[in-house]
Amino acid sequence: MLEEVERWLADRSWSAADRPLDQLLDRKRATGTTVSVVLPALDEEPTVGTIVEVIRRELIEGLPVPLVDELVVIDSGSSDRTAEVAAKAGARVVHRDDILPRIPALPGKGEVLWRSLLATSGDIVCFVDADLRDFSATFVSGIVGPLLTEPDVQFVKAMYDRPLGDAPGQGGRVTELVARPLLNLHWPQLAGFVQPLGGEYAVRRSLLERLPFPVGYGVELGLLVDALHTVGLDALAQVDVGVRVHRHQDGQALGRMAAAIYRTALVRLSRGHLVRPELTQFERGPEGFVPHTHLVDTEERPPMLGVKEYALRRVA
Repeated sequence: MLEEVERWLADRSWSAADRPLDQLLDRKRATGTTVSVVLPALDEEPTVGTIVEVIRRELIEGLPVPLVDELVVIDSGSSDRTAEVAAKAGARVVHRDDILPRIPALPGKGEVLWRSLLATSGDIVCFVDADLRDFSATFVSGIVGPLLTEPDVQFVKAMYDRPLGDAPGQGGRVTELVARPLLNLHWPQLAGFVQPLGGEYAVRRSLLERLPFPVGYGVELGLLVDALHTVGLDALAQVDVGVRVHRHQDGQALGRMAAAIYRTALVRLSRGHLVRPELTQFERGPEGFVPHTHLVDTEERPPMLGVKEYALRRVA
């Protein structure tokens, strides 16, 4: 490991317990900083309501100063009751297609995160996946904390244990097989991130609006790499928030995720185009293995600062 990374691990890796909620509220009151929490959601009816309820109960209601000013669920076309459950729990629910309708929406998590910048106004934007179980409010307060107390920090990732069933630490298979090797080999300054692909991170809006967003699964790696190049390693940090329990995807879905992440890395290495942006996978059928070919996400949205609707909102 680079000496720079060893120093960064000592200086920029914290625990959520390092910053009690009272301290964060004092800093928020003193600075006037506003915080938006965004949950991208697609068919997350079983979990999204509980997450919203915990955030409202522990970080908004009954506090002298709410830590979270804005709690928004962006629904990207759920076929279940995700939107209804989230609204009933107290979130503002916005449909992905109602944000920036001039540009037809593309499928993918990154698309939702990109559009969320137009649906929110906080100085700090905190993203939280909507499929988390046993959710703790420290997933929000832990990663927002350094942005309130450390003026030089601009991007904070959550780190946590990721069990796979009853096996502790065996989650994050795409991280271990794809993302971590890519980062260590090509961006060794980022080798200290425990969960580089985790969906829980908080970022200053002033940085997010300058970054391009891969529309699909590559968004987490893309934002992390581009943030490194934009503001430098010392502006990045991570916070231990405990254990992350969520719905795991099957092997083929993980393969598609891995392909999108690999493609995102290649674009950042070469800023070129893939020869064949497709991935073929196999399933056993009655007469043998059947190939299924999927397109790999190849679209990226530009930095939000270049979108006229966003620029007009800033002027207003």
